[in-house]
Order: sequence, then C-alpha cells, then structure tokens
Amino acid sequence: MKKPCTQTSTSGLRGEYEGAAADYTVGQDWDAYTSEMHDRWRRLHARQVGLVARYACASFREGLARLDCADVIPRFEDANAILGPATGWQLVAVPGFIPDDVFFDHLAHRRFPVTRWIRDEHELDYLVEPDVFHDFFGHVPMLLDPAIADFLELYGKAGARAMEMDALAMLARIYWYTIEFGLVREDTREGDALKVFGAGIISSASETVYSIEDPDVLRLPFDPVRVMRTGYMIDDFQKTYFVLESLPQLIDDLVGLDFGPVYEKWRDAPALSAGESLPGEHPITLSGAPA
Repeated sequence: MKKPCTQTSTSGLRGEYEGAAADYTVGQDWDAYTSEMHDRWRRLHARQVGLVARYACASFREGLARLDCADVIPRFEDANAILGPATGWQLVAVPGFIPDDVFFDHLAHRRFPVTRWIRDEHELDYLVEPDVFHDFFGHVPMLLDPAIADFLELYGKAGARAMEMDALAMLARIYWYTIEFGLVREDTREGDALKVFGAGIISSASETVYSIEDPDVLRLPFDPVRVMRTGYMIDDFQKTYFVLESLPQLIDDLVGLDFGPVYEKWRDAPALSAGESLPGEHPITLSGAPA
C-alpha cells in the first residue's frame, strides 16, 4: 500500500506534497530531472535489463520493449500514449507514499500512481521506499498485460470492503505476494521454468537472482487464502514466494472468492511467519515442479 510520507532528500522532487491535488497527484515536472538523474536511470536500467532477459516472464519482457525507456527517465505522457490504447491504463505522478483509500481509488479507475523522484546515488542497491525506477521499470511493463491490467482494477475496487471489515492487512498481502513479489510458471524452450513478474523483485538486481535460484527459499503454489494469512519481509529478501500457474490465474482464483468470510475467519489471527511451511504443503522446486 502507499501511505503518506514527508521524507525529503537531494533527489529534489522527493516527498514534495505541497501543491498536490486532492488525489495526491502532481505534475511529473520532467524538466526538473538533471543529467545526473538521467544517468542514474540509465545505469539502473542497464543493470536490470540483462537480468530481465533470463529471469522475467514474457509479458514483462514484451512490455518493457514496447515502452522503450532505456536512455532517460521516461515521460509519463509518452507511456500513457502506449498504455491507453492497449489496456486503458494511465500513469499519474505522485510525490511518494499516498493514503490507502486514494491508492485504491486510482487503481479502481485504471490510474497507476508512479512516484516521480529517483533514488540518490547511495541508494542504488537498497531503497527504503519506491521511486520512479521501481514504479515505472518494475510495474508499468506489466500494465500492458491484459490479465494484470484487469486484476489491478478489481483489486482497487476490493479496497473499500477490506477497509470496512478491518482486513486491509490481509488484502495487502495479495498485492505484496503478486504484483510486488510474484513468480509465475512459464513454458520455455528449455522446459517448464519459474519466472519473475513482481515489481519488487524485478527492480532489484540481487533479489531477481535470489528469488529464482536460492535453494532454501520457500516457493508455494498460489493459494489466495494462504497468501492472505502469510506475513512478509519489508527490510530483507522474501522468505516465501507464491507461484502462479499463469497470469490469468490471478483473476480465476480471486473473482469467485468471497473475501468476507475469509476476512472474518482470519483477520484476528496472527499472520503465518514468512518462510513458515505448513503440514501437507508441497513446495515448488527450482525446476518449477512440486517437490
């Protein structure tokens, strides 16, 4: 979720909420980016794009190629000219974290909030909060996939009920373990393989490799109730990843699920620890097959 933040930094546009509209949107102010900021973007992009070819799912690779954003921090208006005709989504610039209800409303109306500032030089390898590289490079390519585009709209519409039922933490775990840290099974020329589609993974050089190759990570078949019960890491690599059989599974498994009874049953229960395996579960091996 995106929540209010007042942090500032030498990035210039970071945390500048003054002048934001009621929905927390601001102008991207693309001309305010310096040559050093654009160079930082190019280096981040170059580092990740090599990993994308090996570890990212086909939808991400295809979306990134269509956006053609290697050389400079992209203009959101240029991306919107591609997104709109493809899936009906539009990017809106925000200063940083925004309140949950505002975030849900944007998603419900196919507006994706993208933080406009870029990380400082000392944050190239670790960033506490999302910046334009995480939000654009990590998320926007997947907005060109119809399954993800439809899922995010439905997720936004589900926010009001979760807040009314005091179950926001449970709904947030769905977003975390899919849109941010999701893996998907994909057929390749080499056979069945696990691929990354979550932005939190694909915008991090080290977690991209770790999520797919580390032998000690718990990788489980996607199950929405299990996901909503599972805690996650906010300051370290994830200890659990959930694997979709395909991207359309997001909608197939969630549209028919009545979230109300699930919230009522589990919202007051302690979250399962990250990395905790339950009896009878069948983790997925590095080959992409159940153990």
